[in-house]
Amino acid sequence: MGAVDNLLIGTVDLHCHSGPSPMPRRITHAEAARQADEAGFRAIVAKCHYHDTVTDILAMAPLLDGLDVKVFGGIALNSQNGGLNPFAVDRSLKMGGKVVWFPTISSAAHVAHVARDEQARAHFQPRGMMQSDEISIFRPDGDLRPEVHQIIGLAREAGALISTGHLGPAPARALVEAAVAAGHDRLVVSHPNFVAGIGRQQAAELAGLGAVIEHELGHYHQERRFKFSELLEWIDIIGPERTSLASDLGQAGNALPVEAYRQCVAGLLDSGLSERDIRLMIRDNPARLIGLD
Repeated sequence: MGAVDNLLIGTVDLHCHSGPSPMPRRITHAEAARQADEAGFRAIVAKCHYHDTVTDILAMAPLLDGLDVKVFGGIALNSQNGGLNPFAVDRSLKMGGKVVWFPTISSAAHVAHVARDEQARAHFQPRGMMQSDEISIFRPDGDLRPEVHQIIGLAREAGALISTGHLGPAPARALVEAAVAAGHDRLVVSHPNFVAGIGRQQAAELAGLGAVIEHELGHYHQERRFKFSELLEWIDIIGPERTSLASDLGQAGNALPVEAYRQCVAGLLDSGLSERDIRLMIRDNPARLIGLD
């Protein structure tokens, strides 16, 4: 077994866009699980912007039988799920959900992003679906909406991960501060340099508060969106102890999740990162975030 394959053993992918989904997908959750299992992954988390994936996973249980890899779901707090809906969060977590993503396609940052990019707008409105409403975590007076505190409490009680989703800098910081104040320490800031517009210094401050900064390998695989050197710069600034790497893959037309892990882990090794630091980012940190440690 080569160095890359050995490093992938125990990997936890917190951001797998397998299907079913209204958006075109290359693989199902079961297929993603089988591929991850063959590579020795410990767990994957299936994400969808439009529906809670927990019920998907439960329905696919017969197809997952015999696999060592664990497969989890979660809920994204977009219009299609009722927005900041504590009832939907409670149901998802009580059925085994591991992640609560605050607004992604319903965040102000995302709505502004697709308004500037017709291709992105079409991509995030598959099958002619209705455009998501913009969902703010703030009340008109600037305080956090009470549902935010309630959802943080539900996640803390369940030991579930909270992701800032596609929230921009100000709401992401407000969410992280509120979660930390509530005693919750399983927090992720997803792809700060894509859609969210969170700069490196801002991300470093969020990491200092207790969040883990998640980068998506699909953005760096074959430099599809960003130069690989940019990922190395982020890791240097934030540090491996506060960085997590996930695939953000499974979409039609993109690389498979395990393919991206292999290529990017090889790139990290070639760039001089230690095996210890790589394991922190692909195995230890994400495992802790969903309570597998």
